[in-house]
Amino acid sequence: MIPGFYYRLTFIYVLLLGSFAGNSQITITNKNFSFGTTGRIGFGYSPDIEGHTGRQLNLLGHGSLGGRMDQGDYVDLLPAFHFMPVNANKDSTAIDFQVRLAFYSSNGTFLGNVHSGSINGMIVSLPEAFVEARNIVGSPWTVWAGARYMRYDDIHIADYFYFDDHSSQGFGIKYKKSSFSMFFPAAIDTTSSNVTPYSYANIISSSKVLAYRQREVMVGEHSFNITKTHLVKLLAEYHYVSAVRKNADPTYPSDYGFVLGAKISSVLTTPKPGSFNQFSARYGWGIANGGDSGSTQTWRTFGAPRQGDQTYKGAYSFTMVEHLMLNFSNRISLNPYAVFTQSRGAGSTKDKATDFYGREIYNYKVDVALGTRVIYYLKDWLHLVSELHYTSRTDGNNPAESMVKVALAPTIVPTAERSPWARPHIRFIAEVARYNNQAKNTMYSPFLEQAGHKRLGTYFGIRSEWWVF
Repeated sequence: MIPGFYYRLTFIYVLLLGSFAGNSQITITNKNFSFGTTGRIGFGYSPDIEGHTGRQLNLLGHGSLGGRMDQGDYVDLLPAFHFMPVNANKDSTAIDFQVRLAFYSSNGTFLGNVHSGSINGMIVSLPEAFVEARNIVGSPWTVWAGARYMRYDDIHIADYFYFDDHSSQGFGIKYKKSSFSMFFPAAIDTTSSNVTPYSYANIISSSKVLAYRQREVMVGEHSFNITKTHLVKLLAEYHYVSAVRKNADPTYPSDYGFVLGAKISSVLTTPKPGSFNQFSARYGWGIANGGDSGSTQTWRTFGAPRQGDQTYKGAYSFTMVEHLMLNFSNRISLNPYAVFTQSRGAGSTKDKATDFYGREIYNYKVDVALGTRVIYYLKDWLHLVSELHYTSRTDGNNPAESMVKVALAPTIVPTAERSPWARPHIRFIAEVARYNNQAKNTMYSPFLEQAGHKRLGTYFGIRSEWWVF
């Protein structure tokens, strides 16, 4: 009995020693740390819906085009670690590791509601985790690898990153104002979307094993100034998906696509600084004719494939965007925008065509969005924000669905900054949307899907919004 007792005592001692050693090994002493966050949270109320839960008034397939004040809750947390070169006094290399933790709800419940039903609708994702080294040993070279939100200018009031959203996993290298990147987006469950299928069943081992095709996206970008106040950015992309035939069920052919685009950004002279104009045009062909539902990522292929060879040869998408910010004075700012998109899949008809899974989907669409935000600075800490939007969507040969939306939002700005970008702030939101007959009859918005065939949609809410970078 005694030896057994000593064996057990020795075993417990070893475990405790290992535990203490393990704890000492993960003691964090790093001081080169920073933290960022962005988010929006509050509540929404739609009295015309029986349950009164707030629903976005915008048209289906538009995301937040048409205004984002009624957009759902989300919180992003961005911790970053900053590494020091060995010769910190002589080496100006900046080395960062950044992570983004994204929290949002998929079923409309509030983030603060933590009972089991809300947790089931909660989504936690890691859209960013990458290492980047800039100004390497004092040179103009930058390299990065990982997953990141690789996107730039956006129409903030519509949450629309319209030209160069390459948010995905990959790597890149940059020299001065020229860059080359490769991205490898993939989808686990393509049967729930209309994009080129990535998943297939590999049968090389005589049993079906789920495998994935990798889309390879090569992106070249170059920026240059034509004057001191006018910057041009050129964009070129090549997309490729390999064939799976020999050991696959079902089989798919290889496919490809390309994108060309240009954007000009201009600094405008107004009594209050910060005014600008941005105009862009982009054309995507083949499998690079995305996107939809408020996303502009070109790898989210739109429409149906060709019936014969199941490729997207002949598919295209053309998008033009105009975006203005006009700070007229310390009393008023104006932020208008315009978006036009025309997209077609590779199916033989402009109406509905058969996708890879035998479903009938629309093979053609036209999106139009016009809107503006007016910010009237009543006081340093009180801004009156108003918006007017018109959006329309044409699917196939259907008549166009359209919506006109008016929003009014008295906004408390505790930092007392007279700026369109002042954050954090708290908005008191009132919105009214009017739908045309086609949108009303087809219940063509998240609100109408809940409220039914209504001409008018209403939304009220109070939301806070913040960002710290």
